[in-house]
Amino acid sequence: MKRNIKDYFLITLKGIAMGAADVVPGVSGGTIAFITGIYEELIDTINKIDLNAFKTLKQKGIKYAWHSINGNFLTALFIGIAISILSLAKGIKWMLHNEPVLLWSFFFGLVLASIFYVGKQIKTFNFNIIIAIILSSIASYFLTLAEPFTSPESPLYLLFCGFVAIIAMILPGVSGAFILLILGAYQTTIDTINDLAQGLFTKDFNLFKEALINFLMLVVGAILGLKIFSKILNWLFKNYKDLTLAMLTGFMIGSLNKIWPWQKILTWRVNSKGLSVPLTEQSILPTNIEGDNQLALALVLITIGFVVILLLEKFGPENKK
Repeated sequence: MKRNIKDYFLITLKGIAMGAADVVPGVSGGTIAFITGIYEELIDTINKIDLNAFKTLKQKGIKYAWHSINGNFLTALFIGIAISILSLAKGIKWMLHNEPVLLWSFFFGLVLASIFYVGKQIKTFNFNIIIAIILSSIASYFLTLAEPFTSPESPLYLLFCGFVAIIAMILPGVSGAFILLILGAYQTTIDTINDLAQGLFTKDFNLFKEALINFLMLVVGAILGLKIFSKILNWLFKNYKDLTLAMLTGFMIGSLNKIWPWQKILTWRVNSKGLSVPLTEQSILPTNIEGDNQLALALVLITIGFVVILLLEKFGPENKK
C-alpha cells in the first residue's frame, strides 16, 4: 500500500487516540484500531514480525526488511501512541491522587459503553454465548476481589502484567490499562512513566534508572505476550468471533466492580518511596462514603464517558458506508 505524508500523519493521529485509550482503563487500543479502520493491518503487521524478518534483513538488506514488516506504518502509529501516553500520564497521576471519584466516574462510563459496543457485535445469541457471558462475568468479578499475589512494583510482577495487558492491543474490547487496574499495577505503571520522564528531564539518574527497569520489564512482558498470543487470539477472533466477544463482554461486566467510583479502602501497603497506598478496596454506595461523594458531577462524567464511546462508534468506518 503506497502512502504519502498526509496518510502517515493520519496514522499518527490514530496512534495518539490508541495511546489515550491504552492509558485510560475503559477503552482499548484495539477498539480504537477497530473503529478507525486499521485493526486488520495492525494484526497482520504484528504477525509478520518474526525470525523470518531477521533473515530477510540479513539476506536482502534493511530497506527490503523494513518494507516487509510495514515499518513506516508501525513507526507512525507508535510515535502517536508514545506522544499520547507521555502527555496523559502526568494528568492522570494528579487525578488519581486528588480527584479519584471523578476520574473513576469517567472511566466507569467508558467501560459501561464499551460493554454495549462489544456485546452488540455478537451476531447470534444462543445458550453457549449466554453461558460464556455469565461465566466470564462471575470469574471477572471474583478476580476484582483478589489481592495481588505480590507487590505491584516487583519487576517480575510487572513482566507478568505487561505480558497479560498486551492482549488489549490484539482484540477490541478490554483495555490494557483496565487489565493493569485489575492486576493492581495501574498506578505503578502510571508512576513509572512519569518517573521515567521526570528522571530524564531533571537528570535524576537514580530515579531514571529505577523507572527504566520497571518500564523495560513491562515492555519485555508486552513483547512476549504479543508474539505468543497474537496468532492465537487472531485465530479465535476469526473462527469463534461470537464466543470471543461474549467472553470479553462478560469480563467487562464483572470488572465494573473494580472501576466503581466509590471505594472503601480495606488494606494498605507501603510502596518503594515509603508512602502508604491502598492495596485492597471495597465498592460502596455513594451515600456511605466519607466526605463529599460528588454524586452529581460523577453522574455527569459517567454520561460523558458513555457518550465518548458512542461518538467513536458513530464516526467509525462501518457507519460511514
